[in-house]
Amino acid sequence: MKPTSLLGKLYLIPTTMGDCNPMDVLPQTIKRSIDFIDYYIVENEKTARKSIKGVSPEKKQSELKLFVLNKHTETKEHLDFIKPLLEGKNVGLMSEAGCPGVADPGAVIVKLAHEKGIQVVPLVGPSSILLAMMASGMNGQSFTFNGYLPIEKGEKKTALKNLEKLSQDKNQSQLFIETPYRNNKMLEDILQALNPATYLCIATDITLPTEYIKTMRASDWKKTQVDLHNRPTIFIIHKM
Repeated sequence: MKPTSLLGKLYLIPTTMGDCNPMDVLPQTIKRSIDFIDYYIVENEKTARKSIKGVSPEKKQSELKLFVLNKHTETKEHLDFIKPLLEGKNVGLMSEAGCPGVADPGAVIVKLAHEKGIQVVPLVGPSSILLAMMASGMNGQSFTFNGYLPIEKGEKKTALKNLEKLSQDKNQSQLFIETPYRNNKMLEDILQALNPATYLCIATDITLPTEYIKTMRASDWKKTQVDLHNRPTIFIIHKM
């Protein structure tokens, strides 16, 4: 294994969570990092180039070398992605939205970097999970992110009931997400499954001009009209 001084560093670079001015939600350290990094591991090349341009307009796109990491990427390609790091070049890992490595395929690259003795540098930026939790008024001392719930109605209802019970038994807030175009159906299913007294937080379009974050009991949500269609949303439930 090469000495750490001869290896590049893997920078974990957060991105915006939608169409907004990057400098409204990203610190200057993001721009300074992008200014000197030419190699990137990204989920989507087009949106990554747009993100980089938005943060650093003067950065020459022709100098960028991008590796695409998504569900179609084969494991054997991962070593090719970190080759520049082994050659002493710095590499940026970018999520499609928010923080890389959290609810994001980039975690496999971070794990590989640790195995190869490469320094991992996490940069400050927006995380929808943490921002939703912060704004929910629920238990920030104990919470779990559960990713996606089952699509099938019966299995989804069972999962929701289990999360509701878990939240009460452990005093632990339960977070989950849905594919944005199914958000309205998810809300309908949540309200059908939960006890009326259970708290539900809906955190939508976080950090965007259309941001909407509200916590109420399920019984109150049933009296409220909200359109979540195609809007990135975090759901949090907690039965006190």
